[in-house]
Amino acid sequence: MLLEKTIAFIGAGSMAEAMISGIIAAGKVPANQIFVTNRTNRERLQQLEVEYKINGLPSQDLKIENIDIIVLAMKPKDAEGALQSIKDSLQPNQLVLSVLAGITTAYMERQLPAGQQVIRVMPNTSSMIGESATAMSAGSYTTNENMLLAKELLETIGAVYEIPEDQMDVFTGVAGSGPAYIYYLMEHMEATVKKYGLQEKLSRDIIAQTIVGAAKMIQQQGETPTTLRENVTSPNGTTAAGLAALEKNGGGKAITQAIKHAATRSQEISSQLESKTTQKVQAV
Repeated sequence: MLLEKTIAFIGAGSMAEAMISGIIAAGKVPANQIFVTNRTNRERLQQLEVEYKINGLPSQDLKIENIDIIVLAMKPKDAEGALQSIKDSLQPNQLVLSVLAGITTAYMERQLPAGQQVIRVMPNTSSMIGESATAMSAGSYTTNENMLLAKELLETIGAVYEIPEDQMDVFTGVAGSGPAYIYYLMEHMEATVKKYGLQEKLSRDIIAQTIVGAAKMIQQQGETPTTLRENVTSPNGTTAAGLAALEKNGGGKAITQAIKHAATRSQEISSQLESKTTQKVQAV
């Protein structure tokens, strides 16, 4: 099904590139059927063209009416302008995906023609290697056929989870922002072992493999994180000492707060956009 579709990314940032990289690597969409646009940075478009053999062009040159799937991948603050720029060219059968934090399906539907099919999506940057955890929530008018099409597309970049839209903000806090939390943890682990003389590249490989192994245990063993933690924690052992230090220094609380703050920020973005739209309507 995807082999016949054209896809356009409006926005050429890191998330757009991560998704493009994953889609190209999966081989389900020919590169010449993928387009990427931005408003002014032609150098960035040329970079993506060379790297992935796709079509890069300024946004004003993209013929929206010829695109099957439009992916909104700009900054959230630019979403309204992007939606306004495409709305007059859209057809009812075209599908609009948003990968932007805080952009709800209801917001998109108000900006676009009545009955337009939209899906809210939250991937993460592991898309680039086909290991994203991606959530999707359908708009009011999206057909089952287009939900399946979107899922097929998103499965080229990793695992896909269909969730109620009111859970999308917390998903953003966990999975959308989650890779950055892991990288932050790895930075601190690497800096610590460096003080003990372990070579930098070696320590990075060891830390990465430790995290990969722990994740695969969760996926393959069918046990809870609590059970696995308890299984490797001997009384008065080294792991127990490390966990005690984590607890004493607020490790668990820090993780909780990271998720909560990211989810809250996603909600704030939604509220700000809704407020802005309301003010415009009242001013008319």
